[in-house]
Amino acid sequence: MKKIQILAIVGSFRKDSYNLQLAKATQDLISSHADFSILDYSELPFFNQDLEASPPDSVKEIRQKVSQSDALWFFTPEYNRSYPGLLKNLLDWLSRSPGPTLAPVIANKLAAISGVTPGMSGTLVAQEHLVALLNFMNLRVLNSHRLAIPSVKSQISNGKLELQESLPFLKAQCQAFLEFIDNQKRL
Repeated sequence: MKKIQILAIVGSFRKDSYNLQLAKATQDLISSHADFSILDYSELPFFNQDLEASPPDSVKEIRQKVSQSDALWFFTPEYNRSYPGLLKNLLDWLSRSPGPTLAPVIANKLAAISGVTPGMSGTLVAQEHLVALLNFMNLRVLNSHRLAIPSVKSQISNGKLELQESLPFLKAQCQAFLEFIDNQKRL
């Protein structure tokens, strides 16, 4: 039987981003149950309607990866009480139809959301803004098990994320998302 294909989308390009580290920790936890890959969209240009009819190859490649996935897992930091602009740019490209009779590749995808931040609020506000956009774009979001890890510095050792008190919550989110995907595929 084919493994579930989960594509992770990290809202930070920083090399040692805490959210990238969280995505990699998730990958380690879930790899025996799903193929989990992290999308590199660092070469994506700013959305421009002049390029929409004939998008650059980077857009085509990303659309293909999203199209081939069963589900998307967003790992977002919180910048100024919202998700980062680079994540919005990616979603703007994915929200557009690749052809006159085709739906956007992101439509009807299943999605989970996690986030980690040094701040006290976790990434709750960013996640709420992201959920609103994803719902508008017709994604099916696992809302019952979102993960927002605040004050991450208490779980950092030598610049590396070492989940301690947050690990059981990440494990629960992994299990809930796998069940959500399985249930939605049966419908």
